[in-house]
Amino acid sequence: MGVFADLFATSKPEENVVDVAASLAPFYVNNNALNVAGGAIAVPRLNALSVPAVARANGIITSTIGSLPIEKFNDASGERIPIERSFKQPDPRVPASLIYSYLAQDLWLYGVAYGQVMEMYAASDGGRVRRWTRIDPQWVTVKTNPLGTEIIGYSVSGYETPMSGVGSIIQFFNLADSGILNRAGRTIRAAIELEKAAELYAREPLPTMVLKSTGTNLPSERIKSLLESWRTSRTNRATAFLNADVELQALGFDPKQLQLSEARQYIALELARQCGIPAYFLSAESTSMTYSNATSERRSLIDFSLRPILTAIESRLSMDDFTPAGTHVRFDLDDFLRGNPLERAQIYQILTGIGAMTVEEVRKAEDLLG
Repeated sequence: MGVFADLFATSKPEENVVDVAASLAPFYVNNNALNVAGGAIAVPRLNALSVPAVARANGIITSTIGSLPIEKFNDASGERIPIERSFKQPDPRVPASLIYSYLAQDLWLYGVAYGQVMEMYAASDGGRVRRWTRIDPQWVTVKTNPLGTEIIGYSVSGYETPMSGVGSIIQFFNLADSGILNRAGRTIRAAIELEKAAELYAREPLPTMVLKSTGTNLPSERIKSLLESWRTSRTNRATAFLNADVELQALGFDPKQLQLSEARQYIALELARQCGIPAYFLSAESTSMTYSNATSERRSLIDFSLRPILTAIESRLSMDDFTPAGTHVRFDLDDFLRGNPLERAQIYQILTGIGAMTVEEVRKAEDLLG
């Protein structure tokens, strides 16, 4: 199983005998993709991504997280240490950026993401995960105990998987978030209906028109000919002429009367709130951005939108089955959050003045060596 259902050939996993009682895991109802508590309405993924504001938010979140380098650190000293290939390229068939982008998307859309172990290190080398890949949440079925409080098994595309070792499932939990497809279902559906309305008025830009005969009833062939002639004439010219026995009536409202543009802008702003992304990033509000406050907006994007997803991935990959005790992994945000050249020069001046950095370290940070 991999990132794409049809990218690689798949085969039925081998039968495994698992001591389920020794490998129980907690089950969080709020992360269940089928949870509709509180009146939420689930929306299919492709339908949601057909909404421009959702597609834009998805692109920002997934591409940003996928582009961030992942690093490993010592808990005590904070020193960077060499990172294993299980983080740099989890699945040898695809780039790591693709894996992390899809994990971010799954956490954001569904509130949960899954990986599957492909290879383990030998017990003498720690017995940790060596290779793994992302699994589409729609392929995964969770089996719980009768009370629904503990996970006792997983199935992928109908095939039961072991609870540990090769073939086992790696679960990533978003931080108390059931996913935007569930949480913002009503708002997304409203946006979809507005997109349909916009498409309708793009095809038929005028209100529904009725040609009414004020004289005798016309045969069907004559009516069809009259309508075809009307449509052809309206294609060629805007001015129309009607005989005394034909009357034009308009039904419904035009886009201006419906305030279609204003409604779509309002929904885009609501979706920005649901996505946790500043409206500026989705063009949902008109603001004048300068370079300095654009940098501040990046920090806001990290703190209020990306941080829960980053933390969900980092904390899961820092668990014992991935990293040894005393170490942890996290995404490197330095390049993403670095200020403009003037700001960086001022910071370097302060740090070199107090002896916290050397000129050589400054040149290295700015890629000026060599």
